[in-house]
Amino acid sequence: MSQTGVQARRSAVYLLDKVIGEGRLLSELIGAGALERLEPEDRARAQRLALETLRGMERADRILQKHLAKYPPLTVRNTLRLATIELCAGGAAHGVVNAAVEIVARNKRTASMKGLVNAVLRKVAANGEEVWPTLRVPRLPKWLRSPLVEAYGGDVVGAMEAAHFAGAPLDLTAKGDQGALQRSLGGELLDTGTVRLTDAGQVSVLPGYKKGSWWVQDAAAALPVKVLAPKAGETVLDLCAAPGGKTMQIAASGATVTAVDDSESRMGRLKENLKRTRLEAELIVGDVMDQEGQWDAVILDAPCSATGTIRRHPDLPFAKDGSEIGGLIELQAKMLNHALSLVKPGGRVVFCTCSLLPDEGECQVEDLIEARDDVTVDREALNVPGIDPEWITEEGGLRLRPDYWADNGGMDGFYMACLRKA
Repeated sequence: MSQTGVQARRSAVYLLDKVIGEGRLLSELIGAGALERLEPEDRARAQRLALETLRGMERADRILQKHLAKYPPLTVRNTLRLATIELCAGGAAHGVVNAAVEIVARNKRTASMKGLVNAVLRKVAANGEEVWPTLRVPRLPKWLRSPLVEAYGGDVVGAMEAAHFAGAPLDLTAKGDQGALQRSLGGELLDTGTVRLTDAGQVSVLPGYKKGSWWVQDAAAALPVKVLAPKAGETVLDLCAAPGGKTMQIAASGATVTAVDDSESRMGRLKENLKRTRLEAELIVGDVMDQEGQWDAVILDAPCSATGTIRRHPDLPFAKDGSEIGGLIELQAKMLNHALSLVKPGGRVVFCTCSLLPDEGECQVEDLIEARDDVTVDREALNVPGIDPEWITEEGGLRLRPDYWADNGGMDGFYMACLRKA
């Protein structure tokens, strides 16, 4: 096994140790430079291996438990998990096992367990590939699965878990003509206007990337701006804007957009994205609650549990335990009321969250319209190409789930509603 292969695997194990052992998120780790020393190809490989291991960890653990009297330290366990995932996917046993043994041997704290790693993985290599498809689809943790079953039922949650396990294709939003983008890159043009690619490879080398012809944005995440329907000449406020997919959509419509986010580093990414796509927006690093003024339209992608993004971010169930959700629900309500104060009379506010939990979506809007007689839900705003009427909820919002479009890659879980201020 080449040094390159070992380095990518070592880095993947490092990421797993941080996610599972310290509750860190992959996006934070990678953004902080965890993979900077690797060549681009190995960075992509390390990230892919970490994601695949997180998605399939339950199955890997079920296979490994047959060969372990007790679980070894976390780094060794994660090395075994990663190697098991590779072996069960048809990886060459010689290279996978040798790389895992070398990873453990290089660490003084785990070197004594290289024999164990070798023995266990030889057993996994013997029949793991056959056992793998017989195991159940990995389940969500109880802190999340229980409320979702209560909200949607066990069969629906099982379908969501299958979508999570399958992972996500690459979705792109075109700066201009989505048909031209589809013809340029191939893939599929979804009914909502998103171009979807499978096995896209390295994003930055795809045609049109350097010219800023498109940006990466899940199909579900692109819908809130389509519901908002900004027009040339309008002023639009994008709250909690970074990393900027919605800001770029609004700017591309010809509207004048002001983007607000309290994270300087994330706003730095938004600035880079605007430069690449040659789009313009006013950027404000600050607290949403400190903003003043009046706009024609406001979009609020409120801080939430992000439970709708697990198909793309399988680290989330391992890095979080749900303890922050109560505080997020309170913050969402405050932000939504403040967003309504920033829109002109007769204007519209699109409230959205990338959460599967009704408390962070449907319930927020229900509580709002019960408490305020100057706000109505604009159901007509949901007449957007590609939206299934069955996705529209009782209070007039739009509920998206990972199991929708299951046959062609699914979508993120999202909730959104368009609110009109009298």
